[in-house]
Amino acid sequence: MLDRITGMQVFVRVAALGSFSAAGRDLSLSQTMITKHIVALETRMGSTLFHRSTRKLSLTESGRLFLDGCQKILADISEVEHTVGRQKLEPHGKLRLNAPVSFAIRHLGPLMPEFSRRYPFVTVELGLNDRSVDLIEEGWDLTLRIRQMASSTLRTRKLADVRFAICASPAYLERAGTPKRIAELSEHTCLGYTLSPNVGPSRWSFGPNGEKSISVKCALTANNGDVLREAAVAGQGIIYQPSFIVNEELHDGRLKRLELDYPTIEGPSLHAVYPPSDHVPLKVRAMIDYLVECYGPVPPWDRVPS
Repeated sequence: MLDRITGMQVFVRVAALGSFSAAGRDLSLSQTMITKHIVALETRMGSTLFHRSTRKLSLTESGRLFLDGCQKILADISEVEHTVGRQKLEPHGKLRLNAPVSFAIRHLGPLMPEFSRRYPFVTVELGLNDRSVDLIEEGWDLTLRIRQMASSTLRTRKLADVRFAICASPAYLERAGTPKRIAELSEHTCLGYTLSPNVGPSRWSFGPNGEKSISVKCALTANNGDVLREAAVAGQGIIYQPSFIVNEELHDGRLKRLELDYPTIEGPSLHAVYPPSDHVPLKVRAMIDYLVECYGPVPPWDRVPS
């Protein structure tokens, strides 16, 4: 079976040039092949498209109707091809990006204006939540996750290291004293993160691999680090969270880092996670490269202010 789109292209050129032979020369096809395409179209529709004579070729009424339709269809195909081709040359389209709430508010949202300036043909839909999302099922192009990445068909790229800080407000430390050893934390009021096994409501882990843990008493637990940070700033107790949550408060003195006899745990790294594909969309690659530029090699939340 001859290709319908090619047949339409042949038909439009024959109608424009008024000759099978001229259309053949224009399309680099033999006159025999031109004839086959036209006959195939007429047979499929059961209608004659051209009045043929030895001196003149003209469109029938059916031919004129078919010509209008072919011109519209071919124009639409050309536009689709142009749009897809443009996406290969420059980032284009909607990018659905998912990220953890606390991280995104402080360290992703503020980066979006510059990304939009660089890539004006990309619109970003930003979804914030701390749960694990199913990229394929929920239709996300890209997600940022802070966790140990298990073996998966998903593709990942490390964006930054995540370090933890244990701290409290000057007012709390003046009132309750400053602990020097992790064993002393059991005597203090703590603020626990319910979604973490390492800095949760009842036990906190220390050492690079969490090899040392102690029991703590939490006056407040929450599934959001921002809430715990604000409570710590207000003097309620000691907080143990990723540095990206407390960096501003540590820099301006609203929180004070504790120096204990065991180091804090080493958190899982921040990763960009995206669906497997032989052809990663340029908009996804652009966002990942931009975040690598913004976060590395030392992420902004761990930089010492100048």
